[in-house]
Amino acid sequence: MSLGLLGLSVCGQVRRDDFPAEFVFGAASSAYQTEGAANKDGRTPSIWDTFAHAGYMKGATGDIACDGYHKYKEDVKLMVETGLEAYRFSISWSRLIPNGRGPINPKGLQYYNNFINELVSHGIQPHVTLQQFDHPQILEDEYGGWLSRKIVYVSSDLADKFHGNCKKWAIDMIEECLCGCRKDFTEYADVCFREFGDRVKHWATINEANLFVWAGYDWGNLPPRRCSHPYGDCSEGNSTTEPYIAAHHILLAHASAYRLYEKHYKDKQHGFIGFNILTYWFVPLTKSREDEIATKRANEFIFGWFLDPLIFGDYPDLMKKNAGSRIPAFTIEESESVRGSFDFIGVNYYFTSNVKDISNTFQLGNGDVIADMGIEIIRQRTRRNSILTDWSRIEYLQAHIWSVIDNIRNGSDVKGYFAWCFMDSFELLDGFESSYGLYYVDFDDPELRRQPKLSAHWYSHFLKRKGTTLDGIVLSPPRDYI
Repeated sequence: MSLGLLGLSVCGQVRRDDFPAEFVFGAASSAYQTEGAANKDGRTPSIWDTFAHAGYMKGATGDIACDGYHKYKEDVKLMVETGLEAYRFSISWSRLIPNGRGPINPKGLQYYNNFINELVSHGIQPHVTLQQFDHPQILEDEYGGWLSRKIVYVSSDLADKFHGNCKKWAIDMIEECLCGCRKDFTEYADVCFREFGDRVKHWATINEANLFVWAGYDWGNLPPRRCSHPYGDCSEGNSTTEPYIAAHHILLAHASAYRLYEKHYKDKQHGFIGFNILTYWFVPLTKSREDEIATKRANEFIFGWFLDPLIFGDYPDLMKKNAGSRIPAFTIEESESVRGSFDFIGVNYYFTSNVKDISNTFQLGNGDVIADMGIEIIRQRTRRNSILTDWSRIEYLQAHIWSVIDNIRNGSDVKGYFAWCFMDSFELLDGFESSYGLYYVDFDDPELRRQPKLSAHWYSHFLKRKGTTLDGIVLSPPRDYI
């Protein structure tokens, strides 16, 4: 089925060519959710493989997923037909470097080179995420992954002991050599910058860092599934401390990768390094002053947790006050490294959540992140793309693209919009029970055939026919879809 007009009618004031010249429209995916080939060509398990195979996704796994590993040329062809200008995807660390450090897997390197080349040759910008909830299981087993400074660099306390007696060049040697400590994430980033940076100009180090530490180390409903009672039901973990520790190390690792790129690659490759967070967009449950103040607390915690260190070099005062000694402190050197370590901030938004004040339950030093905020979050889930005639998704896309252009006109420096997701995939909250793609994938079909949903046709029409306006669709399904 071609991506023709199919009877869609649009009218209004916003057109594709109303956006700035450098603005890009695209779609997104992630490695574990789409690639498949989980145990092929040298790839080793990530924490997502372990989690899924333990049965926490109702038997679903990403072993095959969309089989993007073998079908990438077909998928790029669909991207071209849709009119995508950019494509955001993640690299599987354990496919590229199976041991988490050390030798590069030639097959993994070949796959990502081939995929990136296929995108570039068809005029599609590759936007790469380094870490999307799936660090190698081997690093989790060896030292606890993001709970250990080994994933970042040698302890700053150790370096500080030598600071008064050593010149700066010696500090670098200390960080690299003493105690067998490593910079595993930085070295992984270095491989990616070195091997792909001649074609990839947009890098996000960590995807949805706030959700990752929240769900993985507080609630325990996502890998590495660490939590403690009463906040979750896990075999190990500490919900009151570990989310703060993992977040701290993620910020340090991000800054380390950013400074590496800045020092060794920026002048040659002219790329951009960013950081990605999830935004729930909090709205007070009621008009009460208590709920309004609680919403401000939620924003300060969930967004300020990562944005304040990146912008100001430290956590929000309220967060430090409520979390107390459970939240790690930055050294002066770390603060300087983290502050300003971004060229852009990626914002993932799916749905709105209401906030209810429960500050009367707050007890200093005894809670998890939610308890430290003194709030209750009431989620409003996004509607799914469960059928080919997904008119609700078209309305969703329209509303959010409208919001983007409105913010640009009001001074926001927004550079792109990526629809989640390009095709139905293994969703990280409920496996194959959700279907948010522009393209439908029949997971019961051995060929995993892709079919465009109506939203794919609408998006294509908006992108290709640049004089076509955005708002207002005629809600009468074309005959092909009846």
